[in-house]
Amino acid sequence: MPVPNPYAALLGALPIERRQAEVLGGTTAYWVYGPADAQTTIVAVHGFRGEHHGLEPVVAHLDGVRVISPDLPGFGETPPLPGRRHDLTAYADWLRAFVAAVAPGAIILGHSFGSIVVAAAVAGGLPTPRVILVNPIGAPALEGPRGLLTRLAVFYYWAGARLPKALGDALLRNGVIVRVMSVSMAKTRDPDLRRFIHDQHDTYFSRFADRDVLHDAFLASVSHDVREFAPAIAQPTLLVAAQRDDITPIEAERHLATLFSDAQLVEIPDVGHLVHYETPAPAAAAIREFLAPSAPGTR
Repeated sequence: MPVPNPYAALLGALPIERRQAEVLGGTTAYWVYGPADAQTTIVAVHGFRGEHHGLEPVVAHLDGVRVISPDLPGFGETPPLPGRRHDLTAYADWLRAFVAAVAPGAIILGHSFGSIVVAAAVAGGLPTPRVILVNPIGAPALEGPRGLLTRLAVFYYWAGARLPKALGDALLRNGVIVRVMSVSMAKTRDPDLRRFIHDQHDTYFSRFADRDVLHDAFLASVSHDVREFAPAIAQPTLLVAAQRDDITPIEAERHLATLFSDAQLVEIPDVGHLVHYETPAPAAAAIREFLAPSAPGTR
């Protein structure tokens, strides 16, 4: 039985178009939301094991903004980059090339692992007037409140990459494990919203190209965090952080904000690492307020 999407009506009011672009020798699938003549364009980068659908609830609340949301290479409808290991360098190179080809001068947004990719790309020279990081990875994942679970995840992805292919793929796409991941992250007590979140993860969390790409991306996600790039980012930066995030505790997010030359932190209570699913309206409100002073002059 289909699970209702609580944000379907808002999404249905937006023009949405699927497009693709040739980037670094591969084809990147991306989606364009909102009016073509919008004064503000945001390129939104999703998190680990996700794809563009995950950010749609936030996009749905950004009325009047044009949002370009690609699937990361090796996830969703974007195939892996040819001849590249999918480490952080590759993803940062890809993002710089994608923005240059599709939306030069756009504001750049990253969620979770996407926050690391965005921070690395901007610190490496990606031109953008402003940066938005939602649930930024502001401390080593192995040191977070659920560091033990992260260590178990390291073994899980290692085993998935080392087992015979059929067994490894079955392990990495196992529905029970995906559900455990989903349950561990969801904080809402709303049963309908929880069903929606679990259905999203059931539907999209296993749409990765192959286990090698998944393992490379996982290693990138736990080997880096935004702190190493923050001092090199001069652009005004918005951090949207959750007070109950099990991956980066709020204290670490508060410290992260001090590492940028120009950053503001918005804390959202009663939510964890799924701000984009559970509290997209407050997240979008923070983004609109952050952009409001410069919206007429941004691309």
